[in-house]
Amino acid sequence: MKIGKLLLAGVAVTIFNAIAGMVTCAGIFNWVYKLEPTNVWKPMDSAPGAGFFIGSLVISIILALVYALIRKGLPGKNKLTKGFVFGLCVWAVGILPGMFATYSFMTVAPTVVLYWTIMGLIQTPLEGMIIAAIYGE
Repeated sequence: MKIGKLLLAGVAVTIFNAIAGMVTCAGIFNWVYKLEPTNVWKPMDSAPGAGFFIGSLVISIILALVYALIRKGLPGKNKLTKGFVFGLCVWAVGILPGMFATYSFMTVAPTVVLYWTIMGLIQTPLEGMIIAAIYGE
């Protein structure tokens, strides 16, 4: 197992997610967090703290580790296709069920759930491709 590449992939995905979050959630689509009910959100007067980024890094490294473990079994003729398929699988077994449960059992605006579902469908394949590009075959 290529530990250095796992760590690098984890860092790259964490940076990608931070930038994507700034552009989308804190920027272009920040209006979704103003939909009722707004009392479900914690106050965000500034960027998330170090704990959030450390947790994100750990999760991204775990994501890269899972890719490394199953990459040979993923369909695709090249590493980017395998990464894309990996990201779609992560979305299908992680984000999609989580968003269904969020919609079913939490007081969050349905538009927010739809936004998160679509963002996940875009973002997780990109994360998979980043990991595959760094980790390799």
